[in-house]
Amino acid sequence: MKFSDILRTALHALRGNWMRSALTSLGVIIGIAAVIVMVSVGQGTQAEIDKLVSGLGSQRLDISPGAGRGGGGVRMSSGSFYTLKEGDVEAIRNEIPEVQYVAGALRGNTQIVFAENNASTSWQGVQADFFEINSWVIANGEGFDAQDYSSADKVVILGETVRRTLFGEDSGVGQTVRLGRVPFTVVGTLAPKGQGGFGQDQDDVMMVPLETARRRLMGSMGLPPGAVQQVALTVADAKDLSYVQGEVEALLRQRHKIAPGEEDDFNVRNISEIVATRTATTKLMSLLLGAVATISLIVGGIGIMNIMLVSVTERIREIGLRMAVGAGPGDVRRQFLAEAMLLSLGGGVLGIVIGVAGALLVGQFSELPVALNGQVIGLAAGFSIATGLFFGYYPARKASQLDPIEALRSQ
Repeated sequence: MKFSDILRTALHALRGNWMRSALTSLGVIIGIAAVIVMVSVGQGTQAEIDKLVSGLGSQRLDISPGAGRGGGGVRMSSGSFYTLKEGDVEAIRNEIPEVQYVAGALRGNTQIVFAENNASTSWQGVQADFFEINSWVIANGEGFDAQDYSSADKVVILGETVRRTLFGEDSGVGQTVRLGRVPFTVVGTLAPKGQGGFGQDQDDVMMVPLETARRRLMGSMGLPPGAVQQVALTVADAKDLSYVQGEVEALLRQRHKIAPGEEDDFNVRNISEIVATRTATTKLMSLLLGAVATISLIVGGIGIMNIMLVSVTERIREIGLRMAVGAGPGDVRRQFLAEAMLLSLGGGVLGIVIGVAGALLVGQFSELPVALNGQVIGLAAGFSIATGLFFGYYPARKASQLDPIEALRSQ
């Protein structure tokens, strides 16, 4: 028999009981759709993590205060005990040559007011390298100069969200605003960054020199001299990050006079290690989701095998008649195999359509990131064909091995 004859015969047989054919394909449809949706969500999540990595910087260390000791040996939380100093920042800069940029920072929240406009926002008191470490770019005006940092000048740089709230379309550079009760001059604005990896508005911020923050914005809090709440640094070569982390920890233990065996009064966070852990977790979840969807596809294939076996049993007399008029075992095997593959391929096409539509709907109406991948869609189509071939072979082989005489006698 020609291939066109086999295909036409298979289509005629499936159309004769179209409801059963449609229900048989349902397992493959659900399996293919599930594979596409779940893998798309997994890859979208991975892409979001990669975006987060680029935003945080894979060559960066963040140092924060650890738990210190108060009077009488009582433990105090990291939030209420300032263990890092500007001297630590200078020591890191001078004694660890692999460090490219390093800066200390203070932070807080306040009300900023201009004319009748006001906003409640966060501020950060920073040193010069802070802008390079966090990839902040000046959009209008200029950055702080050396005198601003040394003399605690009352100058401020606004993030895009704050600038837009206070000044609308105007840059605001040169205007005087009030932070709490203290007047500040706007010397520049920051280029927008948009939403961060955790959904926060990165532009809802303003920068002041570190000493200005200490004297003008935190003066009543009784900070220890030179205290900072955070130290951030970057290295020029990512390969040096682990080495630099060890050097920083050793240097700070020495400066803080921490004896061997005692707990550090600071925490060093290696962002690349955190990101690597999150990436591995996301990949594992993607594999798990893909495995669940693949199981659905296998169940659909078993359904095809089951129905094809039933079809062979129902059509024994037809098979015997075909063999009696000259059809060989190979012709019978190809016919039933074609029916199984048509069931699987039809389910695969519908599954791809539903899967793509489902992935787009998930991305539209939920917060889950979705990334459609043509390779995944092609793999799903190939998998549907392979499912029909694999699960249809046994029923086709069983049909081809029937004895024509016994088959004709069957009622």
